[in-house]
Amino acid sequence: MSTENEPEGKTTRLTRKGQVTIPKELREEFGLEEGDELLWQKTEKGITVRKTTRSAGRGMLVDDDVPAEKREEMAEELEAEIRTNRETEWTPE
Repeated sequence: MSTENEPEGKTTRLTRKGQVTIPKELREEFGLEEGDELLWQKTEKGITVRKTTRSAGRGMLVDDDVPAEKREEMAEELEAEIRTNRETEWTPE
């Protein structure tokens, strides 16, 4: 039973390191995956969290005469490379 003062939704706990787990149902509903960036914003009502778009900076460092298809292809290749690098453990030489 829910009372008028209780918030709707899921609750999680903040760890000692400042980490939280996003409930599985919400990760699935909003398409959140490992490596995605989340934007935390302070509002009058508290804190909001939203997924940032993956394409926000695509094409910024590419010449203007490069076709949109090629820009997208280059961005996808770079994104795949970044994800691969995140998944492999880096060790200093």
